[in-house]
Amino acid sequence: MFGFRFRNGQAAAVLAAAVLLTVPGCTGPGAGQAPATSGPASGGGSSAGTASPGPPGVLPVPAATLSIPQVVKEVEPSVVTITTQTGIGSGVIYRGDGSIVTDAHVVEDQQRQPFKSVRVQLADGTQTTASVIAVDDPTDVAVIKADRSGLPAARFSTATPEVGDLTVVIGTPLGLEETVTSGIVSGLHRNMPPSREQPQGALDLIQTDAPISPGNSGGAVADATGAVIGLSEAYLPPSSGAVAIGFVTPSATVTNVADQLLKNGKASHAVLGLVPADLSPEIVQRFNLATTTGALVIQVSPAGPADKAGIRAGDIITSFAGQKITQVTDLLAALRKAQPGQQVDLTARRGPDTKTFTATLANTSNTG
Repeated sequence: MFGFRFRNGQAAAVLAAAVLLTVPGCTGPGAGQAPATSGPASGGGSSAGTASPGPPGVLPVPAATLSIPQVVKEVEPSVVTITTQTGIGSGVIYRGDGSIVTDAHVVEDQQRQPFKSVRVQLADGTQTTASVIAVDDPTDVAVIKADRSGLPAARFSTATPEVGDLTVVIGTPLGLEETVTSGIVSGLHRNMPPSREQPQGALDLIQTDAPISPGNSGGAVADATGAVIGLSEAYLPPSSGAVAIGFVTPSATVTNVADQLLKNGKASHAVLGLVPADLSPEIVQRFNLATTTGALVIQVSPAGPADKAGIRAGDIITSFAGQKITQVTDLLAALRKAQPGQQVDLTARRGPDTKTFTATLANTSNTG
């Protein structure tokens, strides 16, 4: 397994192939292949652009294709640098009232506890204090509120991009303010295994070959219309043998979670109430298992949805809501698409038998 890197200045971890992870809302050890955090930098420079204040909006019709310099002029005024006690990252102005979206790990300490406030530098070079409104660790999205109004909010497109579309990355990698790189959408619906930094894994990401480096975390990734299609999330470091493999949290996820955080102070996610692990060759051999694919249940939360449905530790989940499960990230991705309160059918192997269960998913807001 390769090591992934988050980008706001924290240490990366290269993790093992057999991973344990915590389903959102549950407790349990999470080990796996991790994107590592990044980013020493500071600052922000002046620039002009056409972005206008106001709430983000989905593009109703295809906009005109812009050149890369035109995209930069459109988006750059909405990109900020965020400085904390532990590092530097980037962010994107979400609303003209000072609301800014970024990656949760940018505004959290080493124990993943959010700071109360951070320092923000705008594209015109001015600085201000911002309060951390709320973070959502399962999606690694956070909202902060700068002590400024009338800011140039970015346009967010929640449409799924196509492989081959232009990507323009703007942020503060390694302290180099307003750095711009470009590439294309290299892949869609990428999932990263859970890690100590990201116990729930990072799911349904956009892959790009536009260079992403420490400090880009939370910065804008724009398309050829000047709309933000996501936030820089992680990259595979060169030490893994990768060349230009970066990951982006899609705007559909960012805007959905940000709106919930602004309205409720938290975001809701469906909870199954178990801790799964991938079936490594060692586990298969040690327990003489009849299957090599699926998600092995390591722990079941008492009185949780899985427990009430009759799922036990040792069961191997092979399908969830009609979707085939071959590894843990399949289960997490399927769970991310489900809604709290939804009834789902699961199929699991228990010894030589195949069993079917029906679970009613819980809500993270109702779990400890």
